Amino acid sequence: MKQWGVLFKKEWTESVRNFKWLWLPVVFILLGVMQPLTSYYFADIIENFGGLPEGAVLDIPPPSGAEVLAGTLGQFSQIGFLVLVLAFMGTVAGEKSHGTHLMVLVKPVSYFNYLTAKWVHILLISLSSFVVGFAGAVYYTALLIETVPVNNVLSGGAVYALWITFIMTLVLCLSALFRSTAIVAFGSLGTALLMSVLSMYTPDLMKWSPGMLSSHSQMLFYSGDTGDGFWVSLAMTIVLITGIMTLTIYMFNKKEVAGHTE
Repeated sequence: MKQWGVLFKKEWTESVRNFKWLWLPVVFILLGVMQPLTSYYFADIIENFGGLPEGAVLDIPPPSGAEVLAGTLGQFSQIGFLVLVLAFMGTVAGEKSHGTHLMVLVKPVSYFNYLTAKWVHILLISLSSFVVGFAGAVYYTALLIETVPVNNVLSGGAVYALWITFIMTLVLCLSALFRSTAIVAFGSLGTALLMSVLSMYTPDLMKWSPGMLSSHSQMLFYSGDTGDGFWVSLAMTIVLITGIMTLTIYMFNKKEVAGHTE
């Protein structure tokens, strides 16, 4: 446990030095605040900059609070995921490219401790950034539009946090198995996009998919209830996260041992 703590402290120190604990939460706060603000002032923006004919009256019904929060998750799924993947795609791949991981692994360091310390650190920053950004969206939605029931907000946010956990676990896996950060980025973002698209257009076939979690979280905002297949998707996501981490540790160990024996 002491070894794990030292490795985690190393990751924490590097992220503080690189200001990830500052700029990642700031990005998510801006994304979270932007959705309720643009929703509230949308009619004014169109009237002033939309090039409408003189005297034209624009009557756009205001969105509900649930719609705004659902739109916020859409911002997180697009720009937010891109930022997180770019921030962490070199977590292991970067060290492997420069050979700096050997300085750690040449010591009697457990591969399990090495990877899980990075995993927990990635999740801590990613989920903390999501929480502060989502909290900003909830606050301004309540201030400008309407209040969404607290239980709906908390349950929807928790479900979406599991979707983030799955994606960031995949990022770590690809980063540990490949030296190319481009492969890590395209693999992670491509998987997230593919799962989301398939879940959107073939929900009956993709009930098990982690990609359904985003839809379930949005439904929780609207009604406080999830759609069909929620528990299957939830259980499968947890199983996949556990399986990906287990496979990553095994494959990383195997590749590193093979590399040392060559």
